[in-house]
Amino acid sequence: MNLNISEWKPFIIEKLFTVKYGVNLELSNCDEIINNEEIGIKFVSRTESNNGVSATVMPIENVIPQKAGLISVAGGGSVLSTFIQPEPFYSGRDLYTLEAKDNISFEAKMFIITIIKANKYKYSYGRQANKTLPYLELMLPVVKDDKNAPIIDKTCKYSDEGYVPDWRFMENYIKSLHYKPLTTKHTTALKLNKDRWQEFEFGRLIKNIYKAHAYTKDDLTEQNVKLDSTLRYITRTAEDNGCELIVRNEALSYVEEGNAITIGDTTATCFYQEEKFVAGDHMIVVRANWLNTYTGLFIVTLLNNEQYRYSYGRAFLMDRVKETVLKLPICRNNDGLPIIDEAKRFSDEGFIPDWQFMEDYIKSLPYGDRI
Repeated sequence: MNLNISEWKPFIIEKLFTVKYGVNLELSNCDEIINNEEIGIKFVSRTESNNGVSATVMPIENVIPQKAGLISVAGGGSVLSTFIQPEPFYSGRDLYTLEAKDNISFEAKMFIITIIKANKYKYSYGRQANKTLPYLELMLPVVKDDKNAPIIDKTCKYSDEGYVPDWRFMENYIKSLHYKPLTTKHTTALKLNKDRWQEFEFGRLIKNIYKAHAYTKDDLTEQNVKLDSTLRYITRTAEDNGCELIVRNEALSYVEEGNAITIGDTTATCFYQEEKFVAGDHMIVVRANWLNTYTGLFIVTLLNNEQYRYSYGRAFLMDRVKETVLKLPICRNNDGLPIIDEAKRFSDEGFIPDWQFMEDYIKSLPYGDRI
């Protein structure tokens, strides 16, 4: 199905949905469940990841969970992070729920979520959506007559102009999206024996670390389609491998080569970048001789495990990145004994990271053959 967005019409959220503020809980005041999630209730916050779920918590006496099927929208923090919640849930601060005034399908909700998220660029940590969310304008397909003219509802239930959103088209469009299921030949990954791993200071493993040249969105031209001539704009976002936009490469003076690790210093979000890119503010670039797609993914996973140590009050600055200690597999001889580097380039004990094992491990994972 084709999308002719030139014929779409404007609707504001509060005409289509009942907008409510969540129960405004603090996760620190809840009893988080670590090992037995099936008996708990999902705690939805303003995070951009994991469908907005940041924890599973014990039920709270006299606090009724919000019902399944609602759309959750972050009014602050990661503004306009928007998801359908398939289960009853608790919500944190600055989180809103949308309940459709019409009985619309899951697919229609998915369509709406995509349109809401497309408005994220209007907001930031300094400009939140707490007051403006009900009045946010969405461009949507409308119901038409046999002559392809919009049908006008005289009651103006959905818009002041009388346009009627075409929920059926939205549902059918989502259903029409084709995808080919991924398959993998890998069923068993290599085993990780972490007891035999050793500690390394990250700064001793890398070749170079530096602050990326920062572009703002005003410096760049967005391109809706990924082409050979376009670049990824990498920022501190936790979504889409750090890519916030696809932009045109119009003889930009600072373009980063691929095969690098990017780190948002105030968010501690780490990703491996395979292709050329440009960066936003507060971005760190790491380069190393051992770096490739597979070792990059291995190391980025370990760096992201350190994210909890950092916050806006304690940023993941370059010196702290270099001082970060990672436990890694090491090179061993045929007898299983550590191979020692007399020059002690990587650690005071002379251990050598086993980059080949790290690469082989990522390749052995299910779907590792599709990377």
